[in-house]
Amino acid sequence: MELQEAKDHFIQTWGTLGTNWGINRTMAQIHALLLVSNKALSTEDVMNKLNISRGNSNMNLRELITWGLVRKEIKPGERREYFVAEKDMWEVSKCIIRERKKRELDQIKRTVDHLSVVEGDKKDEEYKEFVTLIEDMKNLTTSADKVLNRLSMAEKNWLLKKFLKLFV
Repeated sequence: MELQEAKDHFIQTWGTLGTNWGINRTMAQIHALLLVSNKALSTEDVMNKLNISRGNSNMNLRELITWGLVRKEIKPGERREYFVAEKDMWEVSKCIIRERKKRELDQIKRTVDHLSVVEGDKKDEEYKEFVTLIEDMKNLTTSADKVLNRLSMAEKNWLLKKFLKLFV
């Protein structure tokens, strides 16, 4: 497989995988393009390489910056903005964990917290079943929140040490 063919395959695959971690295909493809690029790319570069509109390119680049996956670079003497992806995959993973936690888990936690104060007859079976379900969800989301917080703040070596302890 030639290098360009491999890069194109990576961009397509990353685009498909991106939909699994909560972003649209184009945003993931832009991220992949920046990951495999050995230099900063302008909006025009992204548009041309992926055959997408300026608006689509701009919107997705801004969102990637918000996620912490891409940063802007200014080149002296240039009016254009250039973009570079975070290439440390541990940092990329932490950014994705933080964003997904913020967009999904935190929302579920707020809902479960709100529902945990439901009033009713403590002898009613339907009420008891609902309260038990919400309490179980609250325990699960609290545990998941703690794990994800530790992961998002952890250094590479911390995770490796914890992982190795499972097997040693």
